[in-house]
Amino acid sequence: SRGGNRVQQEANNAIIPQAKWPVTIRDEDGYFEDIAHPGHRAKNHPDVIMTVPRFWIDDPVAIHQNKLMTRELAMKIGSCAIADEKGNHARGDECPVNERTIYVAIASYRDYQCRDTVDSLLSTAKYPERIRVGVIDQIDDGEDIPCDQPAAPCSNNEEQQMLCKYKNHIDVLRVDTLLSVGPVFARHLGHRLYRGEYYTMQIDSHVTFARNWDVDIIDQHEATNNEMAVLTTYLSDIQGALDDKGDSLKEGRPIMCASSYEVGQRSRYLRHGTQPESTPQITGSPQLEPFWAAGFSFSRGHFVVNVPYDLYQPLIFQGEEMSIGIRGFTIGYDFYAPWKSVCFHHYGESDTDDAKKRNNVPKYSDHDRMYAGAGIKAMYRMLGIVHMNPEVNPKEWDHTDEIKYGLGGVRTPERFYDIFGIDVVNKKNEGHLCRFVDTGDMHKKFTKALRKDGMGIDYDKIDYKFIDPNPDDDDNMDEDEEEEN
Repeated sequence: SRGGNRVQQEANNAIIPQAKWPVTIRDEDGYFEDIAHPGHRAKNHPDVIMTVPRFWIDDPVAIHQNKLMTRELAMKIGSCAIADEKGNHARGDECPVNERTIYVAIASYRDYQCRDTVDSLLSTAKYPERIRVGVIDQIDDGEDIPCDQPAAPCSNNEEQQMLCKYKNHIDVLRVDTLLSVGPVFARHLGHRLYRGEYYTMQIDSHVTFARNWDVDIIDQHEATNNEMAVLTTYLSDIQGALDDKGDSLKEGRPIMCASSYEVGQRSRYLRHGTQPESTPQITGSPQLEPFWAAGFSFSRGHFVVNVPYDLYQPLIFQGEEMSIGIRGFTIGYDFYAPWKSVCFHHYGESDTDDAKKRNNVPKYSDHDRMYAGAGIKAMYRMLGIVHMNPEVNPKEWDHTDEIKYGLGGVRTPERFYDIFGIDVVNKKNEGHLCRFVDTGDMHKKFTKALRKDGMGIDYDKIDYKFIDPNPDDDDNMDEDEEEEN
């Protein structure tokens, strides 16, 4: 009814904070809260308390309401760098694209390249003044370089050093390495630093950007005509990726379509493997794909509002991406591979000096023994929330804040599993999914169901179930990898 819609609109307006720009958590005295450290909590030591920023919006269900978010509501989330004549920074799609703000979340663990990553994303952006960076910097004081520490004192040449020139655009939450319990918790803290920016991007802490990446990736997002689009992929290697001007030399990009079951944390779960990197079969638009990648994700800001990282998943590394992806799918989000790369990853898998140095970077797993068993409990919870472990009694896993860190009501996990050939009972998945995805067939079939208002793909109009076209071809057989933590 009209009355009901008006009441709901008023409720939403009360929930969504006023958009601001510029913005920083340094101006938020009193807007922090105490939480029990998830690793110690899992070990029944709930007295280890951390003081952390509050979420910009604490209750995602109050926004998505277990149904498809309206476009009108989506337009209320996202700041414009320049306010309108009434002083309003939440201008929706009336905000010019070059004034739309971007929040970049980086989780770093003792990474000497973190500050280089921040410098790169600011120095190569065409409009760095509309970018804000949030870093979860897990370091040992006195041993590691803080992510916001410039290479030279700012008094030397502030204009030439991005960490100095844009220091007010960089928020850093420092975490002692002994409290590091994996990327899920670190990225959870990164989501807490979001403050209503128009777009949000998640990257690793060892990434180099191409020139004008901010304009490029927004243009790509706009080309989907999908408000619920999330551009995401595994990044290509930096080696040979950029020319002398900083422009990309890569014609191909990875697309997320390869996943298989493996064993770890006393569970079987889907883990994404090496993804095919080829010339896109769809031109002029990002290409639809089924899976989400943690190392690069670009979307409207409401994605991190509606799909916040779970606080209660310490020591989770593998399986994280399937969890966020399925939760996002149920809330109505669609995943796309960019048609061209805007940044590149520093891997430790070549014979270069860079790769050799990366291999010596410490890992959070150095502290696994402190939290032994916590990962097993977290994996039960992670798989239970997305209905991937029906063999486990729900009483065996923690349901704390399950609604907050859980599913939406637009689509079901079972719908996802059915379409993409995933058998959660027998722990098998149909092989050669990439032959449906990488070829562009998925994109051509499914984008026909994009809603007219651009609020995602209507899966009620999709009648499709993927079946392995070459089941006798063993180049895509699952290989279980045993590990225990």
